[in-house]
Formats: sequence, structure tokens, C-alpha cells
Amino acid sequence: MNKEIIIKNLRCIPDFPKKGINFRDVTTLYQNAECLKSMTEDIYNLYKDKGITKVVGIESRGFVMASAVAPKLNAGVVLARKPGKLPATVIKESFSKEYGVDTVEMHLDSINENDIVLIHDDLLATGGTALATLKLVKHFKPKAVYMNFIIEITDEGLHGRDVFDGLVDVTALVTL
Repeated sequence: MNKEIIIKNLRCIPDFPKKGINFRDVTTLYQNAECLKSMTEDIYNLYKDKGITKVVGIESRGFVMASAVAPKLNAGVVLARKPGKLPATVIKESFSKEYGVDTVEMHLDSINENDIVLIHDDLLATGGTALATLKLVKHFKPKAVYMNFIIEITDEGLHGRDVFDGLVDVTALVTL
């Protein structure tokens, strides 16, 4: 894994969206073709032998890498979205995050019991969004579930990985 390219291209914005939050802006990672290609290859290499059939991208930055990695894995993409964005019947899960309460939804027909699912998001901070998404995915009773992040933040006293407590195998390309 080329962790240096991620760190070099990551933009950090202090006190956004509110004072005390050091926002990691991953859009700069996607703007650099070499970085995007490196992240895609790294995630593919982590999961190429797992039999992944669906990659769940968490709104909205998780959509980017889910869509980049899924075709390489010969898998489909499933969207985990904020309320009111999906047009068909949905299931939903509410959760707490760093600065409020939110809900994530998925289409009721997006995953089945034969699927092997990779859940992807850009950042793991408190783990609330990812845990809610994991609960939604487990509703479908897939054969297996894995979880991946570009960045896991631990340098601000955050321990998002702890919320999974053995529920799922979690990987991150970089830990800060």
C-alpha cells in the first residue's frame, strides 16, 4: 500500500464544520489520478480473493471508491443513502455521529443471502454511520460482510473501530 500518496494528497481543514473538528477532505485524493489509481488497487488487492459480489458505498464520498473498486471485483454497487434519496422501498437505521443524529437507508432489494458484501466509506471516525450501514446489510443475511475505509482517524481520541467489537473485519488504507 502506498500510504504516503494518501497522506500527501489529503487536505485537512481545522474547525469545520464546527470548532474543534479537524475535517479530513478526501476530495483531494480523488482529484489526483495517481492517488485514485493507487487507492483503487490497494482496496482491490485487499479483497480480490474474498468473492465480493456487492460493494456498498456510504453517502456520499463512499460512492467514489465503491464505484471504482466494484468493477475490478466483478461486483455490483449498492448505495447507502441519507433519507428520501432512494425511490423504491427502503429499510433504515438511525445513528449518532460527531455532530448530530442521522439516518441511513438502503433499497430493500439491494442485497440477498447469496451476496458477499464489502462496505466502503472514506473515513472511520466514531463509527456511527458505518455501524448503521452494517446493521442494514446484516438485515439481508449475506454470506459474509467486510468493511473498508480509506482513512481511520485515531489521533483525536476517536476509536470508531471499537463500535464493531468483532462484528466485522475492518481495514483502512491509512490510520491517522
